[in-house]
Amino acid sequence: MDASLKSDLYRKLPSVDELLHDSNLAALITRDGQVAVTEAIRAVLLRVREEISRDRLDSDGVDLAISGVAGAVERYLRRALSYSLRPVINATGVILHTNLGRAPIADAAFDHIREVAAGYSNLEFDVAGGERGRRDVHVDRLFRQLLNDARVAAGLRPAGTEQSAVSTPADSSETGVSTIVVNNNAAAVLLALNTLAEGGEVIVSRGELVEIGGSFRIPEVMRKSGAHLREVGTTNRTRVSDYEEAICDRTRLLLRVHRSNFQITGFTEQPRIEELAALARRRNLPLVEDLGSGSLYDLAAVGISGEPGVLDSLRAGVDVVTYSGDKLLGGPQAGMLSGRSDLIARMRSNSLFRALRVDKLAYAALEATLLAYAKQDYGSIPALRMMRLSKEEIGERAEALADKIRSARLTVEVIDGESVIGGGAAPSAVLPTRLLALACVGHSADELANKLRQADPPVIARVEEGRVLLDLRTVFPEEDAAVEQVCASL
Repeated sequence: MDASLKSDLYRKLPSVDELLHDSNLAALITRDGQVAVTEAIRAVLLRVREEISRDRLDSDGVDLAISGVAGAVERYLRRALSYSLRPVINATGVILHTNLGRAPIADAAFDHIREVAAGYSNLEFDVAGGERGRRDVHVDRLFRQLLNDARVAAGLRPAGTEQSAVSTPADSSETGVSTIVVNNNAAAVLLALNTLAEGGEVIVSRGELVEIGGSFRIPEVMRKSGAHLREVGTTNRTRVSDYEEAICDRTRLLLRVHRSNFQITGFTEQPRIEELAALARRRNLPLVEDLGSGSLYDLAAVGISGEPGVLDSLRAGVDVVTYSGDKLLGGPQAGMLSGRSDLIARMRSNSLFRALRVDKLAYAALEATLLAYAKQDYGSIPALRMMRLSKEEIGERAEALADKIRSARLTVEVIDGESVIGGGAAPSAVLPTRLLALACVGHSADELANKLRQADPPVIARVEEGRVLLDLRTVFPEEDAAVEQVCASL
């Protein structure tokens, strides 16, 4: 196309000002504002100009584009002014799905967030005394209630002190358990290492130098903390004697890292946490355990073994435990440090604590979640509720939904399957479930899964052995109707 013809096509395009006075756009200006509509008009006209410059539009094509400007502007605004972060339906059967936001929070947590965030709160104000307060008191009191009994029952005390025959009261600064909260578990590990071991050595087994989500590795976190890594043992076998032989005048603490997202099997050996705790006491060193996920609920109740909980670690003699809020705990994203009050006090006074602290929204959600634990109202915590669902309960829902979505185009079969915990917790544990296996005429399994993702709301499934699988364990019952509607539109 020659330059003069292109110039003629450019001249046919209306100006931004003309379009702003077009009656077809008046409603959009009222709804979204003139600034947003002006930006949308410019973007649409620019796209038309680019099409002309690439010889993709002739005179008729330009006329057609001009007639559809109002619709194009509305579509642009819908995309530009809509939320990027939006709800999806998790039908994967992965309860703590990292890519899908991990643990859904409880209704009570959501209500408390709205209550606290809508106005002012006593986040850092002591209402009784009329003075400045500390934000961590709002959850530390609940953590003390849930965890102190374990510490005292075990007769534990600061490293290097004599074992007393009489248990110290739960509010003692020596035996009491305190908890502070930072923005995630990686931050919790960073704070613990920086506070207790900066400039010194931290002893950790080679088999525990894990990489967590987002390519963050324990050695790198340790380096950022200012502590120096001292590896002991081998990838598959580490003994307590390896730790003892490595202790020197530069040693500041012993670190146990839970292998949360993998397992080592076969010819393996790892010292029991009680052995490490005893060694730490003998050598007057703190023992820190990075649990990663960290549970306050006995997972044996849902048939999962081998996943240590926070109480297990404290009872075994660990001095400081770090764990996540949005994994097995079932709360908001956060990182907790629970343990000896004297060590937690040192971390609280570290300037890093202020840089890593969480806001009122996280505290509100965490407080509501912990209250559910204090009341033993486990069914109100979505992640725990999903774990506690039986195969039979899920199967009944699956059969009912299958009858509703089965059609000439959509083949649906209910089959046995397995759900997983996810979120780096209990990597080998599975929960028996019943799955909806879908096949659609004219679509491969990957194509069908893509159509489900493009729906509104998006339905996230998994594809195995050429079939699309939906696991209702992670689909809220109130979402069944939306899944039915999406499947009806396929």
